[in-house]
Amino acid sequence: MSVPQLNDEHRGEEILAVFDTAFGELLAADPAAFRVKFRKMAASAFAFYRGTACLFYHDLDAEKRGGPYLDERTSRVWIHGDLHAENFGTYLDANGRLIFNVNDFDEAYVGPFTWDLKRFAASVALIGYAKALGDEQITELVEVYAGAYRERIHALATGAKSDEVPPFTLDTAQGPLLDALRDARSLTRFGLLESMTEIRDFERRFAPGGGSIELDAATRYKVLAAFDGYLETLPEASLARPDSYRVKDVVGRRGIGIGSAGLPSYNILLEGHTDALENDVVIYIKQAQTPAVSRHITDPAIRDYFQHEGHRTVISQRALQQHADPWLGWTELGGAGQLVAEISPYAVDLDWGDIDDPEEIAAVVADLGRATATMHAAADDTSGESLVPFSTERAIDAAIAADEDGFAGLLVDFAHSYGARARADHQTFVDLFRNGRIPGL
Repeated sequence: MSVPQLNDEHRGEEILAVFDTAFGELLAADPAAFRVKFRKMAASAFAFYRGTACLFYHDLDAEKRGGPYLDERTSRVWIHGDLHAENFGTYLDANGRLIFNVNDFDEAYVGPFTWDLKRFAASVALIGYAKALGDEQITELVEVYAGAYRERIHALATGAKSDEVPPFTLDTAQGPLLDALRDARSLTRFGLLESMTEIRDFERRFAPGGGSIELDAATRYKVLAAFDGYLETLPEASLARPDSYRVKDVVGRRGIGIGSAGLPSYNILLEGHTDALENDVVIYIKQAQTPAVSRHITDPAIRDYFQHEGHRTVISQRALQQHADPWLGWTELGGAGQLVAEISPYAVDLDWGDIDDPEEIAAVVADLGRATATMHAAADDTSGESLVPFSTERAIDAAIAADEDGFAGLLVDFAHSYGARARADHQTFVDLFRNGRIPGL
């Protein structure tokens, strides 16, 4: 990708215009939350990049559905939509196994598979720069990622057996991935409940404070009605014990994270699978957002496939993630689509803070390349959804095979050019923010 050479003032206005489209309505409703979000984004170029998928796809827009390795099929696969190096971590799958894989599917959609790879490659350039790695070292890391992705896609496309491409578990993972899984295994449901709840009158309830908001009777009624709608979206396998869905308590919360600023959400405390107080379950209902990539994919067949953004998020995650959270579902509240999922006690994100040795970074990046390929391969004609009615791994494998030598170079060039663009944009953003030039703040 050739990055447009814009002066800071012109680029600043462009950034503000993109922000207005992506955040304008939510920012107007809750400017305080966005002040928190933007201060987090100001901390580093990588934090800025994490919070600006909208700008990333605006810059890719010129590519549209064309470009190397993209054809009628590879331009129409399920993609993560915000695949950067920190969107990986652990989860407890529906079979009770701890898995390390891609997480956070709020931006998932259907589009060109290379967009996921480019977003990840640029994030590697930003992490490498922050760790003072040279351009040649960053090039090598992106080549490692491309090679691992290519190898895994080819293995899956040619019918590799499941034991040849196992998921990352306590038995198969190594290095920082294994560390994250072990950290997750050391966590407990009781510990999560202790941090959020208390026992009053022989029953568990949410504890006051900690960002929770007590609901009035009318709001509580609406949330419980939305919960009833959510139950209808769960797979039958999730409904094994009806008592598991007895609501004990409800509180409101306000999103102030980099990805959730201004989005209203609610926590619901449920009975759990026995009467014992230590296995109660906390789920959240969160207003789902419009994915940034969707503004640049105009196919009405894709847009019309989804009832609303909550439905889109859940269907996408179920397609991309094998054996997804059994509590995952959707509902509507206040006319807006909602995502519903468990607040898992076993979720640990990959921590890049102590991953500094270039060889260790390369090993991690290779594993994340394999995880990316496995994710892309999961979401196709075998996922149970009709939107992508073909084998994605075979389509991607064939597209890369047509120009094997150019694949890694495409990602390397993009990583360096967009990494530089993001660092410059970060400085422009900080100047806009600190000088009071972001409207509404």
